[in-house]
Amino acid sequence: MPRRKMRDVGIVQNAPNSAKTNSEERTAIGSSNVSNTLEDPTEVQTENGGTRRGRVCTLLRELYELDPVERVKVGRNSFGQPVGTETRLLAGYLGILARNANMLPINYESWHKMLDSNKNQALDNIKARFALEVSDTYVKKALGKIWRDHKSTLKKDYYKTKTTLEEKLHNVPPGMLRYQWEEAVRFWQSKKGGDRERVGKSSRQKQKFTHTAGSKSFACVAEAEVFLIF
Repeated sequence: MPRRKMRDVGIVQNAPNSAKTNSEERTAIGSSNVSNTLEDPTEVQTENGGTRRGRVCTLLRELYELDPVERVKVGRNSFGQPVGTETRLLAGYLGILARNANMLPINYESWHKMLDSNKNQALDNIKARFALEVSDTYVKKALGKIWRDHKSTLKKDYYKTKTTLEEKLHNVPPGMLRYQWEEAVRFWQSKKGGDRERVGKSSRQKQKFTHTAGSKSFACVAEAEVFLIF
C-alpha cells in the first residue's frame, strides 16, 4: 500500500546517507513505548471554550506513516520561535513524548534534575521526524513545560484525592510505571514537596498573562495577524 502524503505541512528529504540513521532513531521510539496509535488524541480548543478532536490528531497519525527519509519542516520567526501549521503538529508530538514514562520519567523532582541522556534521547526522536529551524534549547524547554504540565495533571487526578497515603500509592495512573508513581507520591507527601507546591502556587498567582489562544502559540497568532495586516 502506498504511503499517504501529509497535507498542509512542509516535508523535506534527508540526505541519502542519513536515511539509515533516521530509521534507527524511529525504531528507538517504539522501544521506549511511545504510542503510535494515539489512544489519547490531541484535542483542539474551540472558540466557545470547549474542545474537539482536530486536524492535529489526523496529522499525528500520518506522521508515523512518513517515509524514513522524510521529515516535517518546522520554521521559525525572527525571535527563534516555531511558526506555521507544522508547529501544532510538533506540539502534539512533544505531548506524546512527555507522557512516555520510559523516556521521561515522572519521578524526577523537576525537569532540571532530569538526566541529560533522557532529554537528548527525546530530542533525537523529535529530529528523526522533524527538520527543526528552532534551537535544541527551545525544543527542550518546550518539552519540559509539557512534561511539568503532564506531571501536574497526574498529581491533580490521582494524588489530590480524599484517600489515604497507602491508597494513593496503589492508585497508579494508566500507562505509568509503579515505582515512578510511588516515588513521585512520596515526594509530594514530603515537606520538601509541600514547600515546592506552595512556591509554585505563589508564582502562578503572580502570573500576569494567560495563554488564551487555544492550541496556537502566541508566535503563530502574531504571524497570522501580520499576514492580515498586509
